[in-house]
Amino acid sequence: MTKVFLLALPLVLLAAAPARAASFPCEKAETPDEKAVCAHLPLNDMDVEMATRFDILKAVLPMGGQTKLRDDQEAWLKERRACGADVTCLRGLYETRLKVLRGVLSEFAKQGPQ
Repeated sequence: MTKVFLLALPLVLLAAAPARAASFPCEKAETPDEKAVCAHLPLNDMDVEMATRFDILKAVLPMGGQTKLRDDQEAWLKERRACGADVTCLRGLYETRLKVLRGVLSEFAKQGPQ
C-alpha cells in the first residue's frame, strides 16, 4: 500500500461517519469548550477532522515527530479550554490547528512511498 492510500482511507471513512460525532463522547462533555463543540455542528466537524488528522499523523510519524505532535496537541487543548464556550475563539483555534495538521500531512505525503 502506498502512503497516499493510507492517508486517504481515514478521510474517506470520516466522510461516511455520522455528522455529529465529536472526537470525544458528547454525552460526557463536562467543560464549556467541550459543550460548545458538541452544540455547534461546524465546530464539531472541525473537531472530527482535527482528531482524524492527528490520529493519522500519530500513526505515520517517526517517534520524535509523534512526541512533538502530542506535546503540541496538549498545548492546543489547554488553549481550547481557555476559550470556554466562546465559539469565535474556538473556531479560530480549530482553524489554526487544522492548518498546521494539514500542512504536516501534506509534507509527509509529498515524500512518497518509502
